[in-house]
Amino acid sequence: MLKTLTFAIMHFTVAFLVVYALTGSFVIGGAVALIEPTVNTVVFYFHEKVWRHFEHNHKPTLTA
Repeated sequence: MLKTLTFAIMHFTVAFLVVYALTGSFVIGGAVALIEPTVNTVVFYFHEKVWRHFEHNHKPTLTA
């Protein structure tokens, strides 16, 4: 859990710093740092669902 927490902090920090560097705005940097990881988490959830479906329906067959 600690690894996940430190990764999340790193993700928020990087998102904030990149947007702040591009815009010079603490508000926009903060908003993006909160919104982007949240959206990314939701997208990842659906990506995993689709990936599991793909793996389940497209298992390679072994021929010997």
